[in-house]
Amino acid sequence: MDIWDNFWDFFWFLFWTVAFIAYLITLFSVVADLFRDRSLNGWWKAVWIVFLIFFPFLTVLVYIIARGRGMAERSQERALHTQEAVDKYIGDVAGTSPSDEIAKAKSLLDTGTITADEYAAIKKHALHGLRVP
Repeated sequence: MDIWDNFWDFFWFLFWTVAFIAYLITLFSVVADLFRDRSLNGWWKAVWIVFLIFFPFLTVLVYIIARGRGMAERSQERALHTQEAVDKYIGDVAGTSPSDEIAKAKSLLDTGTITADEYAAIKKHALHGLRVP
């Protein structure tokens, strides 16, 4: 009978551990959302933080009920902004294809901006996957 008591004790320990971790994640999400919200002035943010310190579980519950929709909208806005920044960065870092580089070099050659030797060097680097300094 002792092994079953230990099993259920272990089960409850795991349950409360997962519940506590979920609560901490929610608490940190609320705090992050408080500081992300530009429509809320500093005094109201301070009031929310004070209540989070003294009545954490109740305050998190009230915050999610009262401001959950705005919290989701700010989170979505942040995700879209981050995705746009990542896409821009990837576009800047990825560069262009060799054919695009050769076409640009050809247009520069046609306008007289570069010489035939420079065009040949750019073409050679583009075809061999090397970047032109």
